[in-house]
Amino acid sequence: MRVVVALDSFKGSLTSAAAGEAARAGVLRAVPDADVRVLPVADGGEGTVAALLAAVPGERVVVPVVDAVGRPVRAAYAVLGDGTAVLEAASCVGLADVGPVDHALPPRAGSHGLGLLLRHALDRGARRVAVALGGTACTDGGLGLLLALGARGRDLDGAPLVPGGNPLWRFGALDALPPVPGTDLLVLTDVDSPLHGPAGAAHVFGPQKGATPAQVAHLDDRLAALGRALAAHGAPVADRPGAGAAGGLGAALLALGARREAGFAFVARTVGLADAVAGADLVLTGEGRVDAQTARGKAPAGVAALARAAGAVVVALAGSVETPRVAPGVASGAVPGVVLGVVPGAVPGGIPGPAGGDPSPGPFDAVLGIHPSPRPLAEAMDPAVAAAALARTAGEVARLVRAARRPRAGGAGAS
Repeated sequence: MRVVVALDSFKGSLTSAAAGEAARAGVLRAVPDADVRVLPVADGGEGTVAALLAAVPGERVVVPVVDAVGRPVRAAYAVLGDGTAVLEAASCVGLADVGPVDHALPPRAGSHGLGLLLRHALDRGARRVAVALGGTACTDGGLGLLLALGARGRDLDGAPLVPGGNPLWRFGALDALPPVPGTDLLVLTDVDSPLHGPAGAAHVFGPQKGATPAQVAHLDDRLAALGRALAAHGAPVADRPGAGAAGGLGAALLALGARREAGFAFVARTVGLADAVAGADLVLTGEGRVDAQTARGKAPAGVAALARAAGAVVVALAGSVETPRVAPGVASGAVPGVVLGVVPGAVPGGIPGPAGGDPSPGPFDAVLGIHPSPRPLAEAMDPAVAAAALARTAGEVARLVRAARRPRAGGAGAS
């Protein structure tokens, strides 16, 4: 039996590679003669660099930069065998690393650190750079990144914009865009939001980063001003899909000539996922939490689409499965502080729909929680606990698929 394991990370618990190895161990314990291949995957957000370096030859380059609020940090990017540098915004300006998320964050959080990381890759000679967006703390339209690369601008009082804080907060004018000659830039994102407006960066993602309604309105106004300024410099990108990704970082990179590509598609192509699943009997995918968002550009859905096209059975494994059908006495599929295991009504052939609704059609043949019973969140996310639960569930799935492929006794056919 051929098995491919292509799990996204279980955030805060297991990397993609660690989750894959745990599942591989479980499959081999259950089916010792199985041919199991592990391919780390990601969707172009947090974990992309680690997944790529675990799957293909490359170099990990560590650079001193700053985080979203200006504190010194060390961030890593990958240089792949073909010379492509892959940067991850969350590695330096990630929301998870800034501490409390409240109304004090939006005026302070910027993308300067990612600009320093990109400048290092360019100075090192990279001629193809892919920037994975997602999970950022900033809504600055990418101005911090542009300033780090040599852009010039002024604030509302006419004073020069300088690195630090959120330069968009008092953005007045853009005097020059930085040159990025001879570089093929890619923006890796599944977000298709424009830079500003009701569907733009401030309105859609600002509240997740602590912005109050008044701050959202102010940021949206300054993003609109930035969009006009970029257009005046020959880069009318504000309305392009993806311009609003990562607080407007998409717009800044598009203004430098970047092309947008779905993050998962880039990762899948780079690691050779389509070739790996060809001829597989079972493909195991999943992530820390499977919910209604999983089918919207997340890595497990992308894995499943390729695997089902190749004729494999596809099972998603998750630390938590959100489903409207739960055990008696449980109000919903998600209990604060508790991770549910395989609950009654776990969703075969689909993913959960909105609360109280039917499961939506999905790309999976089955979706299973890995924990056999409710656990406190801290316990469920313990790497050792999660790895053991993942191995056990992966083994049970492999054993079941092998049994389903076994010829019937006496040659009896299916009824």
